Amino acid sequence: MSASASWRRSDRRRQLARLLTDELGGQVASPREARWIVEDALSSSEDEAAVTAFARQAAGRRQRGEPLQHVLGHWSFRHLDVLVDERALVPRPETEVLVEVALGELARLARRRPLSAVADLGTGSGVIALSLAVEVPDPGVPVLYATDASGPALSLASENARRVLGTSRRDRLQLLLGSWYAALPTEAAGGLDLVVSNPPYLSRDEWAELEPVVKDFDPYDALVAGPSGTECLQAVVAGAPHWLAPDGSLVVEIAPHQAQAASELARAAGFRTAEVRDDLAGRLRVLVAAR
Repeated sequence: MSASASWRRSDRRRQLARLLTDELGGQVASPREARWIVEDALSSSEDEAAVTAFARQAAGRRQRGEPLQHVLGHWSFRHLDVLVDERALVPRPETEVLVEVALGELARLARRRPLSAVADLGTGSGVIALSLAVEVPDPGVPVLYATDASGPALSLASENARRVLGTSRRDRLQLLLGSWYAALPTEAAGGLDLVVSNPPYLSRDEWAELEPVVKDFDPYDALVAGPSGTECLQAVVAGAPHWLAPDGSLVVEIAPHQAQAASELARAAGFRTAEVRDDLAGRLRVLVAAR
């Protein structure tokens, strides 16, 4: 293709992007969403008719209430681009902060000794474990356990592992079916550097008040812990001391109003220190407990 033909095609694609963005802007939640849809359509095909059809179909799905992440089929999380669908919770910005805190705890340990193993409980789409696999500096974490009680969620996590991890890092990841610590091998007890989790932390009443874009598309069991909203938090905190190494840490995402209860649970479980860190909006969000 000549330079002039390439320029004309590029110019036409920019023109098409502007036209489609203007067309779809009134159909979706915001002009920014329209741009996302159009950019995704442009990246999926070189054919103008196919791009137009994809963008219009995607806008129609969004207009009918589907989350933008499901419409696109993938989403950015920190340094990753992961598949998302109805099998697991859509990754949230708050969980990016959880990963940042977890990385800090691992860096603290790595300054004193080689890392051994990490467990991500309730992994869902896998974004926490995968981020740790990618972002912990070499030589990294030798073993990453990622557990979930949902087979479909683990299937999605496996697809994402193949999508974002090279062979060597993927070989370190063990995806395990089961509830919380019950999925872990017995030989891991007492040797984990870190237990990290984004467990369900809504009560049933809180779930009933959610917007349809969340309530109708994210898995109920990934959102709702039980009548009080703290049932899963209690299980994760209470079980952690048995599995952590003597200098290991627990890092858990919580709802802001659970901060005091989370700290009390950690101290009752025998953790020497317990604090709750803020998320990007300044809300109490991440419990950090050290043995």
